[in-house]
Amino acid sequence: MKVKLSTQIFLGILIGLLAGVLLGEHTSFVRPVGTIFLRLLKMIIVPLILASVVTGVAGIGDVRNLGRIGGKTILYYLTTTGISVIIGLTLVNLFRPGVGADIGLSAIPERLKEGGPSLLDTMLRIVPTNPFQAMAGADVLPLIAFALIFGAVLTTLGEKGRTLIGFFEGLNEAMLKITDLVMRLAPFGVFALMADIVGHTGIGVLKPLAKYMAVVLIGLLIHGAGVLPLLLHFAGKTKAFAFAKQMSSALATAFTTSSSSASLPVSMECAEENAGLPNRIVSFVLPLGATINMDGTALYESVAAIFIAQAYGIELTLGSQVVIFLTATLAAIGAAGIPGAGLVTMAVVLKAVGLPLEGIGLILAVDRILDMCRTTVNVWGDCVGAAIITRSEA
Repeated sequence: MKVKLSTQIFLGILIGLLAGVLLGEHTSFVRPVGTIFLRLLKMIIVPLILASVVTGVAGIGDVRNLGRIGGKTILYYLTTTGISVIIGLTLVNLFRPGVGADIGLSAIPERLKEGGPSLLDTMLRIVPTNPFQAMAGADVLPLIAFALIFGAVLTTLGEKGRTLIGFFEGLNEAMLKITDLVMRLAPFGVFALMADIVGHTGIGVLKPLAKYMAVVLIGLLIHGAGVLPLLLHFAGKTKAFAFAKQMSSALATAFTTSSSSASLPVSMECAEENAGLPNRIVSFVLPLGATINMDGTALYESVAAIFIAQAYGIELTLGSQVVIFLTATLAAIGAAGIPGAGLVTMAVVLKAVGLPLEGIGLILAVDRILDMCRTTVNVWGDCVGAAIITRSEA
């Protein structure tokens, strides 16, 4: 029987944990395996962002013809994703789960010794002076901004634009295939990372993860059971509990599969058959949400990035936290079509503020349950959006 990749990764984490405990500091021989895995992740970041964001925007269609429904949907998704990131940043700064945590990370990156860029520097960085330089330097935030603009313009160029969009769709498919190949190495990579970290820091390295996990789950609960129901009640004029019951099959599918895309057919069926939402709205809002709306994932990434910074003893400036906010929000546009989306987009967020990727190996130890929960919030946000847009069109 074929074992799922998520199960393989989980087994890799457990075996790495055991190897670290048993071998102690004699685990250095596995370090190159983890290093190669992290280098492969870094390798795919730039072309994957460019291709996925361009095709994600192009998939919306001609931006000049979005109309009322399209405009409302985009606004809703950007707003709720932004709110989720703010919740995550607020909680992680309030509870500070990474403070005092020794998780065996390498030396503090030079660019973060002074706390990172200022808010003004951050805002200026959004607009690249040279997109190719941003690509060469893996400067994520201006790269995303350029990809958004470029993708939007391509949708307005007719047949000429269609040719270029076809190229980026092909590039996206190729990068997804490469990502899939890299993810097949993930069990070995996380094994090596976990063994090396635990071997050199001891089993106590896992203690800060309980607090980190609690912060993420509390944030998801606040957003999924607080913010979204309030929006549904006031903007959608719909009772949240009754609507959640109607969408229960979709939410259960999201929780068990950890996939927004796999949950989409069930979500559409529940929205139309159980909730009575019109097909013209459901068929636009939900597929688009499965592509660009990642409330739970964006919240998780913001908490994880700050957790790793806190573990370094770094007080990130407001500018650095704005980078995390913008990157986590905008990277969601390309996240849904990426196998192992949480892992790859987490790498994107860490790269944006110059934090090393080694921390991913430790965070993955509790990632499975968090993945199930954040995907459920992602799908719940899509469904709430469909109800709100329906009400606004009534």
